[in-house]
Amino acid sequence: MNRLLALLFHQGVLDEQFLQLQQLQDESSPNFVTDVVTIYFHESEKLLRNLRALLTDRDFSDYKKMEIHLNQFMGSSSSIGARRIRNVCVAFRAASEQNNLSGCFRALDVLEHEYCYLKNKLHEYFQMEQQRAIAAGARYPMQQHNRTEE
Repeated sequence: MNRLLALLFHQGVLDEQFLQLQQLQDESSPNFVTDVVTIYFHESEKLLRNLRALLTDRDFSDYKKMEIHLNQFMGSSSSIGARRIRNVCVAFRAASEQNNLSGCFRALDVLEHEYCYLKNKLHEYFQMEQQRAIAAGARYPMQQHNRTEE
């Protein structure tokens, strides 16, 4: 788990905001990070669909609407520490501000790629975390049992 996180930090996929998010997780909300990231993925997929729909519309001309979606994507990506996605959104927004349709398509392709990479790696990380929690529970079944009796 630590190696995977270190790799994601080294690659610039994540930044310190992800660590701050983890610090908000405690016994009262043991799935906090997973829940926040799941919401992020759900909202991000809607934003990606909206961006793709805007760009593939034959009568596309509403760069301002696209920038609104990109600002939402940048904000939510920043809040979970998705650094590379945030950076791609910045480049995407620059292409949008220049009304550069081909640049927007290229940026969307990169954004979708980065999003899939992040989603796959965080999914892998959360699976490892879940397996570790299960293993910890299996190692100490009496403690788990005693807690439920109290």
